[in-house]
Amino acid sequence: AMHEGHIVSAEELTVLLQSLFTQNSRNLVLFLQDRLSVDDFTYLSESYGNKNPFQNQVNKLFINLLQEILQSSPSSLVLPAVDCEATRYLPSFLQESGDWKLTNVTNLNVSHLEVNATEGNLLVIQLQPLVSGLKEISILEAIAENDKIIGKVTMDLQKRGINFSVIYTAVRPSRISRRTDVVAELRRQLMATEEEDGLSYPPLNMTTGNFTCILFYASNFSLKANSSVFIDLTNATFVTQNVDISDSECSDSNTTLSLKYTNPVNGISSLEIRFLMTNKFYEGSARQWFTLGSVEIIQDGEKFAKFNVSDISAPAEYSFHCQLVGTSNLYPARLVPANSEAKNWDIFISRLQIQGFNIENNQFSYASDCTGFFTPGIWMGLITSVILLWILTYGIHMIMQLTTNSRFDDPKGPALSVPQTE
Repeated sequence: AMHEGHIVSAEELTVLLQSLFTQNSRNLVLFLQDRLSVDDFTYLSESYGNKNPFQNQVNKLFINLLQEILQSSPSSLVLPAVDCEATRYLPSFLQESGDWKLTNVTNLNVSHLEVNATEGNLLVIQLQPLVSGLKEISILEAIAENDKIIGKVTMDLQKRGINFSVIYTAVRPSRISRRTDVVAELRRQLMATEEEDGLSYPPLNMTTGNFTCILFYASNFSLKANSSVFIDLTNATFVTQNVDISDSECSDSNTTLSLKYTNPVNGISSLEIRFLMTNKFYEGSARQWFTLGSVEIIQDGEKFAKFNVSDISAPAEYSFHCQLVGTSNLYPARLVPANSEAKNWDIFISRLQIQGFNIENNQFSYASDCTGFFTPGIWMGLITSVILLWILTYGIHMIMQLTTNSRFDDPKGPALSVPQTE
């Protein structure tokens, strides 16, 4: 029993999960989504009635429990939730808490899921992300698809007679409630100046000795191969950190961030992504600048794709931040295919922040953002203001040119005659 608005901390969550480790069931299934909140269950289940996306038995039981809580609660405006700091380390905590056989499922193909009932199993199933820049899909459809996957896995385990427990959570909330004890500030919120309120995981860091030489962060890091194979690398890179960065290189002038993934999806046995950065002195600005020159993708050690990068640079003492980076023409920072193989790939990176030089205290430096101070909205406001000002000036000028009659007709006298020349 918890009061409304209570945020479950990591310590409280550890206590709540202790019952899972004392049960006879030695199998635990963790369904991990990119974003989720308790409000999603109440809103989607009530707004869409019988067509709500939650149809499997697990979610129906949870919705029924929520409805009972709402009916008995004195206030249903703010529901309890779990701190995203606690869910960030949930997979590693579960793995360390028992003698589990860990199985990561990232390709959403659960039809041939192998579970040995004689030993403990921890199944971590990465569900489809709710928001993707590479795939036009609504949140309702994405949750409905994830609901089908949850139902398919649970029904399959039940048919095999395997006892199991289920955890359905996400790495960050989809809805953030307003906090009355904090005054909201309208400012650009970057990792260099903020605590991790809006972040669900720390950045990926590459260290040499005791020094961090590369920092890399993205809220969504996804690829699409041949316009059909979708690869979401966000969780593997930042949450579970199931990525090999040992081939990364650091120096004062050149830095390479190498990300190697093993079996990211079916059909791809290995995938390596390289970010090549340089640090040069430019006489025009009389200072050092770092530039992300190119991005390379190597598939299965054979297929090589290279992208030239536009508009990703910053002073060498700064980090670089951009809201959207990828192959689309609509993104502020573009990855332009440099060879024929690169045309088979689409890349989407949201909230990118990267730094390859002059890192202090293992933290990002002040961020140089790809968005200029004069955004399209500001330009439209200025142009509209100029047009309206010109119309106002022209109207005042025309009013000033109006003249009034200097003579008036007297009804008692002869009619007033005004020559046309006047």
